[in-house]
Amino acid sequence: MFQRAQEIGKKYVERLLGALSNDIGIDLGTANTLVYVKGKGIVINEPSIVAMNKKTGRVVAVGSQAKEMVGRTPSHIVAVQPLIDGVISDFEVTEEMLAYLLNKAQSGNSKLLGPRVVIGVPSGITNVEARAVRDAAKNAGAREVHVIEEPMAAAIGTHLPISDPSGSMVIDIGGGTTDIGVISLGGIVNSRNVRVAGDKLNYDIVAYVRSEFKILLGDKSAEEIKISAGSVVEGIDKFESPVRGRDLITGLPREIVITDKDIRQAIAHSVEEIVEAAKEVLETTPPEILSDVMQRGVYLAGGGALIRGLPELLSDALGVEVKVAPDPLTSVVRGTGIVLDDLSSYKEALLASEDELVPTE
Repeated sequence: MFQRAQEIGKKYVERLLGALSNDIGIDLGTANTLVYVKGKGIVINEPSIVAMNKKTGRVVAVGSQAKEMVGRTPSHIVAVQPLIDGVISDFEVTEEMLAYLLNKAQSGNSKLLGPRVVIGVPSGITNVEARAVRDAAKNAGAREVHVIEEPMAAAIGTHLPISDPSGSMVIDIGGGTTDIGVISLGGIVNSRNVRVAGDKLNYDIVAYVRSEFKILLGDKSAEEIKISAGSVVEGIDKFESPVRGRDLITGLPREIVITDKDIRQAIAHSVEEIVEAAKEVLETTPPEILSDVMQRGVYLAGGGALIRGLPELLSDALGVEVKVAPDPLTSVVRGTGIVLDDLSSYKEALLASEDELVPTE
């Protein structure tokens, strides 16, 4: 009876605190950060880039404005990516970026208390890295911070039955990392995190164009080519895209046309790494869960899921049907939003904070 009264009291307090603060979900990605506000949906989708003035130490721009400055700034202004491979590399800049995003998300809807925040992070991050995320969010103004691994958030956002005693598998291909997770009974049974994803594919394209055509490209141009002409299997439709860069021999501007075949050759090795990582996860997954995955299929999330032919390639390599999650770019942040709606039910899916960990003898 007393325990029941405690639960009711706790829910009442949570409801009261919820009325006094905003609930915000964040997909803290290497390439892009998405923000979900309870009751509003996804309100921000901006690049994870901050432009800093080295003379004053102040932030000049964040997100889309900062990305426009990449490669175009004077020497005293630098455009910084504060997250490398999904992990905080510059704590202070990450804090500035989170403060900007939290303020923007809450504009016109200010509350008495700081927001309650759920943040998606790569699977397998260390306790130190998870603490850095929590500290950065709290210093940016969050009242309460919960951390969830991205494969779990993507599975929740895709409405997979994560709490059931049956296996689900998600491959989340983001900007800095590819997260592969097998989930059952509200926890990650098996996972692998590889630092091969969208940014690495961009680098592969830059290196290929430099080697084959003797033209120097910027990362932004490489990403545009990847989106417009990128594919991993040869199809009926042919894609091509004009490329402008600096001729390494003459030093002058030059334009060529790059095709889907060129992109396939450029990114082949990195795509093979993702395929091999997925195979390793399947090979070390318990047979009962593997049977569930074969029946349900594997779900692709993240921006990499949109690469033409990737689901078919993975399906052939793994021997399991591979499906693209609905709106794969927002799977993780939608998952954080669902968790915010019922934190108590998804407590097992969250990473435990250090004060929740039980010390071992």
